[in-house]
Amino acid sequence: MKEIFDQLSEDFSKLTTKRYSTSFSLGIYFLGKELRKPIYSIYGFVRFADEIVDSFHDYDKKYLLKKFKEDTFEAIALGISLNPILNAFQKVVNQYQIDHELISLFLNSMEMDLLETTYTPELYGEYILGSAEVVGLMCLKVFTSGDESEYQRLKPYAMKLGSAFQKINFLRDVKADYQSLNRCYFPNVNLNKFCDLDKRAIEKEIEDEFTEALIGIKMLPISSRNGVYLSYVYYKKLFCKIKGLSAEKIMTERIRISNHLKIGLMFDSMIRHKLNVI
Repeated sequence: MKEIFDQLSEDFSKLTTKRYSTSFSLGIYFLGKELRKPIYSIYGFVRFADEIVDSFHDYDKKYLLKKFKEDTFEAIALGISLNPILNAFQKVVNQYQIDHELISLFLNSMEMDLLETTYTPELYGEYILGSAEVVGLMCLKVFTSGDESEYQRLKPYAMKLGSAFQKINFLRDVKADYQSLNRCYFPNVNLNKFCDLDKRAIEKEIEDEFTEALIGIKMLPISSRNGVYLSYVYYKKLFCKIKGLSAEKIMTERIRISNHLKIGLMFDSMIRHKLNVI
């Protein structure tokens, strides 16, 4: 009867995604039906790890993350976990043969968030690789359904998209990261003196990565293309909103996309889906 528990685990991952991220929930909705549960399961795993380092301030975060890491690899090895999020995740890892190194890199970046780190360009690249690029690669494993040649062909583009998304998150959350968590991910940037010149340099990186990423999105199978494109469009809109504001402004508030605009993006994607165009 493990099928019932597996279904419950997948439902819990779906609920986690919907509770934490409207934008990713919309993106997943536009994936092929067979892809939705695995991607919900990846998101649930990533979200739980992220919550440990970002939210559980009254608890021993180092211990919780260490335990989560141990439990993750035990679940993968055993093919089961009593933690529904890890039970759903292990199923995806084992079914799609997700490289364990990708999981280790992700959890290593989460561990970096427990330290007061001054980010050099090298550490910045290491953090983005683990926190975002490898998550894109986990999803790509699902999208390519075991076709290794397709995975390798699309890998660089998936990494660029993950990197662009993460850098936009950094800009969106720069106030909270710095003031509440004492974090500054950008190398050679003093947030006490954050200026438009610093901001434009980061935006140039994002623009270049978006340009490359879109090439890869167009090469995705139709089952995943429209869902990934919706996420791309959402982040592009968020990025344009951030670009239109001064460095001083984004240091005073978290930038958001309204639910009304998100719904508009959804309908636009529905039309593009029917026309089979991006």
